[in-house]
Amino acid sequence: MTHSLFSLLKLKVLTVLSMLLTLTFAQAHETNPTIADLSVEDTTLTLELRLNAEAFLAGIDLSAVSDTDEAAEAADYDALQALPGSEVAALFKAGADAFLSGIEVSADGIPVALSLSDVQVSAEAVPDVARLGLATITASIPASARAVTVAWGETYGDLVLRQQGVEAPFTGIVAGGTTSEAIQLSGGQELNGWQTFVTYIPVGFDHILPKGLDHILFVLGLFFFSLRMGPLLWQVSAFTLAHTVTLALGALGWVVVPGSVVEPLIAASIVYVGIENVRTSELTKWRPMVIFGFGLLHGLGFASVLGEFGLPTAQFIPALIGFNVGVEVGQLTVIAIAFLAVGLWFGRKPWYRSFIAIPGSLVISAIGLYWVVERTLL
Repeated sequence: MTHSLFSLLKLKVLTVLSMLLTLTFAQAHETNPTIADLSVEDTTLTLELRLNAEAFLAGIDLSAVSDTDEAAEAADYDALQALPGSEVAALFKAGADAFLSGIEVSADGIPVALSLSDVQVSAEAVPDVARLGLATITASIPASARAVTVAWGETYGDLVLRQQGVEAPFTGIVAGGTTSEAIQLSGGQELNGWQTFVTYIPVGFDHILPKGLDHILFVLGLFFFSLRMGPLLWQVSAFTLAHTVTLALGALGWVVVPGSVVEPLIAASIVYVGIENVRTSELTKWRPMVIFGFGLLHGLGFASVLGEFGLPTAQFIPALIGFNVGVEVGQLTVIAIAFLAVGLWFGRKPWYRSFIAIPGSLVISAIGLYWVVERTLL
């Protein structure tokens, strides 16, 4: 009876790991928020949107998925990514009315008519990366207008809204299906340090859970190495210190490394931790140093995400700290979930390493190896 239960448990663990492997190979097109720069000159309001035009054209509900491959329209999205940027731009212009129907701009509470004046899309898509599109929306507003609001479509995902051309500008995140607060055209709505800190915590957390699958796998690699507090603490501390350093340097623009270099190396770090877990469970003096080195790479990855949102110049430090705190909370949440799922129940079993930690580590390494090839050659 005991042998049958053990066999069943082993089968379930390997089945879950196999499902994780299959799903991970499919998840490679992480969604990003749309970033809007709002400016007003005389009576002309302009919204410049940095967006994923293909996702909108395919009709993907960006509020419901964190990866385009999770959407029912994934095949349409991939077909659009294969087109030249000029063709995608032409299709977006042709469907402008449908896109604009999900946006409402009001001046002093009165909706204004919007028009799409220009669309530009990068010539070629980079594998596994959302192609950059730039859409310019304009509207005429009354000369007497004092404030505007922006309502964002329910299926459009998050909108990072940044006011330009005034002192102490408004910056905020507008979720799909919601409306921004009234933005004073004269400025003066810049967040203070505490508000900025709090605002950027969920931004950092969101990059780990649910969007940071590569970072999640790396942290799981640290978890599967050993359940003992000492080794886990040394590894997490080294990783945290390292990515904090390069996150700050990258966000400041002092260190700039192309994503084509950073992303394959991050994948290689996932391969390493998995293979090292199979080789030994004893913490050598070299492992924290290697983890520190890989943490530097992951920090550059975090910095690229933070760059997408744009850091407020006057509140740079609070935003940076808030983002980093969000990342740390996300990583600790991953470890906590893993512990509650397997460590708490099976961590003291004599077969834990053979039938959970090692298979889990091998799956992690296989995924990392797949990404190394994909990010290097495709």
